[in-house]
Amino acid sequence: MTRTLTGPTGHVVVVGAGLAGLAAALHLLGAGRRVTIVERDNGPGGRAGRLVRGGYHIDTGPTVLTMPEIADEAFAAVGTSLREHIELIELHPAYRAAFADGGTLDVHTDPEAMEAEVERFAGPAEAAGYRRLRHWLTELYRAQRHRFLDADFDSPRQLLGPDLLRLAALGGFGRWENGVARHLRDERLRRVFTFQALYAGVPPTRALAAYAVIAYMDTVAGVYFPRGGMHALPRAMAEAAQRAGAAVHYGRPVTALERSGERITAVLTAEQRIPCDAVVLTPDLPVTYRLLGRTPRRPLQLRHAPSAVVLHAGCDRTWPQLAHHTLSFGSSWRRTFEQLTRTGELMSDPSLLITRPTATDPALAPPGRHLHYILAPCPHTGIGPGPADWHDLGPRYRDALLGELEHRGLDGLAAAIEEECLITPADWTAQGHAAGTPFSAAHTFTQTGPFRPRNLVRGTTNAVLAGCGTTPGVGVPPVLLSGKLAATRITGTHDGTPRHRTRTRNHARESRT
Repeated sequence: MTRTLTGPTGHVVVVGAGLAGLAAALHLLGAGRRVTIVERDNGPGGRAGRLVRGGYHIDTGPTVLTMPEIADEAFAAVGTSLREHIELIELHPAYRAAFADGGTLDVHTDPEAMEAEVERFAGPAEAAGYRRLRHWLTELYRAQRHRFLDADFDSPRQLLGPDLLRLAALGGFGRWENGVARHLRDERLRRVFTFQALYAGVPPTRALAAYAVIAYMDTVAGVYFPRGGMHALPRAMAEAAQRAGAAVHYGRPVTALERSGERITAVLTAEQRIPCDAVVLTPDLPVTYRLLGRTPRRPLQLRHAPSAVVLHAGCDRTWPQLAHHTLSFGSSWRRTFEQLTRTGELMSDPSLLITRPTATDPALAPPGRHLHYILAPCPHTGIGPGPADWHDLGPRYRDALLGELEHRGLDGLAAAIEEECLITPADWTAQGHAAGTPFSAAHTFTQTGPFRPRNLVRGTTNAVLAGCGTTPGVGVPPVLLSGKLAATRITGTHDGTPRHRTRTRNHARESRT
């Protein structure tokens, strides 16, 4: 039986209007709770923020939406739907992979299209292997979706049962790289189905095969882009929450939590004191633990995922070889992961993600202009260059990345840039992200499932955590689920159906008075 909060929970304050906080708010509103959202920034989004420069509308966080049905659950909790608020465009291809040998592969989520593309790229034997791999990824997802991803854990004993045996039978406790290699012999193809290990913060040779469900989301389930950019999702969630009665306060950093014994009685900002019965905390773990006045003890020190350098570039031209998403792989692969996760070096032969959102939504840039997002994974500040180092290193690394991409065929890239914004681990650190990484705690075995930082903290009886640092983990779908799980800890309900609608409407009237 999953633990829920004891005592009154009628009014919940949600700290943070990112995806986790907004999902928690919508599920709480649907269960009849009165909700107040407090956000330090001047609008919703958190990591999924928005920057506007020179007419370019720049998503500062995630670049695509996978598993939209999870977002839809949050909207459904208050009697609406994702598609009532957002137009979703399915990406074809989901990715384009460009390899150092000059080969390219379009990654389709449609099985027939992808099978034909794999056969063109690597022959009929690999196409047959892709069919087997797709089936394996699908079975992995089915084994985990409701029992492991969408579940709170109070003890490792909760893992025991037929679902664990099924996952083990599928090879979920083996290595991700080995699981893919059983189906595909072509090393380039393996990269397409294992590069997602970077999201988990662990090399594919060491990552649990269970985390190949991320590849399922990226290459099987469908990849979508909201018209208006990814920031349209938190904006729509915030609007839905307000319509359902949530009070939202932007530009209000939380300074402290008022306590009475083990209960939080109010959330404090510089401007106000907000009494509460319960609180959902979504900031990065160090910030949350400082507010709580307690950092839970762990037998092993928390390990963090690699960070990233991101260059947002508004250009007066683009390049036809770029899809919405293009993975530009270097020759090196294993050495790249070694540098990112062990030696703390910058990639000597970088593999890069280039996103061109204006390929799908030209309105994100001025007429005739194009927006490019260049992401280069890098070590987090605990093992690599520190925040102070990046103030000088950042501009030099920016120039090196542009030179490398020009060498790979994006000729004239540097000269085409009209507006730009460079984000480095120094910026992530300034935003409060531990170890200068927006990807939080790595998904090692000892930081997975019941071993990941839990969403309940000893010593506080009416606070719940949400966000990528807690259960279930990193990425848009897991973060949305973390908000749902936080709400479940408070309400005891675990479905996506609207509840107590009359009470929610009453709360909407109360919040305006």
